[in-house]
Amino acid sequence: MRLIPAIDIIEGKCVRLSKGDYGTKKIYNENPLEVAQKFEAHGIQHLHLVDLDGAKSKHIVNHKVLETIATKTNLKIDFGGGLKTDKDLHIAFESGAHQITGGSIAVKDTETFLGWLETYGPEKIILGADANNEKVAVSGWQEESEQELIPFIKGYQKEGIQYIICTDISKDGMLQGPSFDLYKRILDNTQVNGNPGIHLIASGGISTFDELPRLADLGCEGTIIGKAIYENKISLQQLEKYILDNG
Repeated sequence: MRLIPAIDIIEGKCVRLSKGDYGTKKIYNENPLEVAQKFEAHGIQHLHLVDLDGAKSKHIVNHKVLETIATKTNLKIDFGGGLKTDKDLHIAFESGAHQITGGSIAVKDTETFLGWLETYGPEKIILGADANNEKVAVSGWQEESEQELIPFIKGYQKEGIQYIICTDISKDGMLQGPSFDLYKRILDNTQVNGNPGIHLIASGGISTFDELPRLADLGCEGTIIGKAIYENKISLQQLEKYILDNG
């Protein structure tokens, strides 16, 4: 299972929120590159970079942070937040994104999102399926849609989506543990001939190192870890050992 630390950006700074509430913003570092380089120094190969200003503004904002991290580390970056147009996507990939995550756009403008999938391929486009009470949330989690989470994921699976990040918003930033039951139901519902039909990336609520092997055993392909790292609940040394032990 891939371990994917998260860096959330507001005004160029590394921050974390609780349950997506911008009012709970806590700044952890003024220099996201410093954070990314520290991750890389401990054997981390992947990074989840979120443009929270972009999510609110509905267009890409912090692409310079993406470009800086992409040019000064070898991290494979998946980038999300405010990607709404073909131009936004072009800027993200030009700035060094390895993959992009589309959330609100996949709910509100299916045609554009499927166009991206067709143009760039399923290896490059991640479906951001973030949910509150199993309803898909949009606009930086500021609003809830009427879309039910599992049918939403299965619909895009039929269209060729392979990578899915699922965040249970009620868990995000709360350090109370991830939604194991929800992830199991998603994986059970998306199997193809008894095999995993999607690459499911768990996100939200990770609070202890012991939760990581449990998510791997469930069948999650990756796990995004945010506040647990910044609040020293999980050490980079633990993540480094996990990566070495699991190849």
